Formats: sequence, C-alpha cells, structure tokens
Amino acid sequence: MPGKFEIYKDKKGELRFRLKASNGEPILASEGYKSRASCRNGIVSVQKNGSNPDRYQGKVAKIGKHHFVLKAANHQVIGTSQLYDSERGMTAGMKSVQKNASTTKVEDSTRA
Repeated sequence: MPGKFEIYKDKKGELRFRLKASNGEPILASEGYKSRASCRNGIVSVQKNGSNPDRYQGKVAKIGKHHFVLKAANHQVIGTSQLYDSERGMTAGMKSVQKNASTTKVEDSTRA
C-alpha cells in the first residue's frame, strides 16, 4: 500500500502537508502555506522531485541528530524530515520518501 499526503491546519491557521509512509508514520513535513492552492503545489513539487536522490540534503542538528531536506530544482526547500538518531536512520527516511512521494492519495482534514 502506498503512502499518502495529509493536508492540515497548524496552530497559526496556516495550511501544511505531511507525507506519511504506508505504515502511517510521517516522513516529510512542509512549511506553512496561506492558500490551499500553494499547499497543493507543494505536494506536486514533492511528487515531482521526491524520486530524485540528488534533491536530498542530509544535515546534522546542533543536538547531534540527523535530518534531511528535500529541495526543488530551484534549490528551495519543499519539505523537512523528523530527527533521526543515526545517519543510517536518516538514509532510510530518504528512501521512504523516494518510495512514497509519487502517491496521489491526498487527505485534506481541513475540509469537512
């Protein structure tokens, strides 16, 4: 079963999306968007760029944990990962995004 994108509102009322793996775990989160159209465009960008391993940049946070960002062709960040205890975990997270990014399943919890 493929993963899915979820659109939700954050505490500030901005729209965000997260990509979840088939096991329901979040693997990539977006920035906040003011409009639904911009949020959906972010999802399309993940779908377009997520399969390209060159679009990922691994990083180490100040607290020593690993994480990554997914960037578009214009080098803008599309999404960020959670923090991982190891580089190996981060690499597995990148592979999970690559595997699940092409999903077209989108759940929008902001619409009743």
